[in-house]
Amino acid sequence: MSPFLAIDTSGGTCVAVVSEGKTLASVSIDDPMGHSENIGNAIAQVLREASLTPKQLSAVVVGRGPAPFTGLRVGIAAAIAFSEGVGKPLLGVVSHDAIAFAALTGPKAVTANPINPLLITTDARRKEVYWSLYSGLDSHGAPIVLEGPNVNKPADLEELLTERNVNPVRTEAQLDATSLAQVASAKVAGGASLEDVSALYIRAPDAVEPKAHGKFGKQVSS
Repeated sequence: MSPFLAIDTSGGTCVAVVSEGKTLASVSIDDPMGHSENIGNAIAQVLREASLTPKQLSAVVVGRGPAPFTGLRVGIAAAIAFSEGVGKPLLGVVSHDAIAFAALTGPKAVTANPINPLLITTDARRKEVYWSLYSGLDSHGAPIVLEGPNVNKPADLEELLTERNVNPVRTEAQLDATSLAQVASAKVAGGASLEDVSALYIRAPDAVEPKAHGKFGKQVSS
């Protein structure tokens, strides 16, 4: 299946058109607060630079996070609307998988295994991090997740790794939409189902249902 339009707003806004593993066009906007303002123009730009119409795409790939609610939902909503509008399949990929892929295959590729797994962390705000562990790539080139994504305070994560006697491989690789599309392609080749495009917030929602009150306002005396 190619070419893919890949969209991720788990951090900034990343959009790319990827065909046969090659990037035809990409946009990366490092603005964690401007997803709504940036996403439409970014999609239009990559399609224009790739000289493709929406109908020429094979599928739309969207990053599922983990990420805070506000930014993540923008990319997923945009991907759903776009795929439905042009009648193309929508594929969901965990955003940490794309970072792991970049770390394991990029110019500064690292080596990971079950004993020394690759640790991916991203900002979860509230002085916490999202994290996942990977043991390498499968036969189709998709990252093999050992655990995660989860969320912890950095100190608690380090304590957990120490308790488990895990000495992880670390990376400075960043998420990009090209890696997201490449992970989707590898997973499809391996027969994985990518129909789940639900957002990975990890945390429970902040909003809670208000407690029921027996009476509202002042009581009127008879």
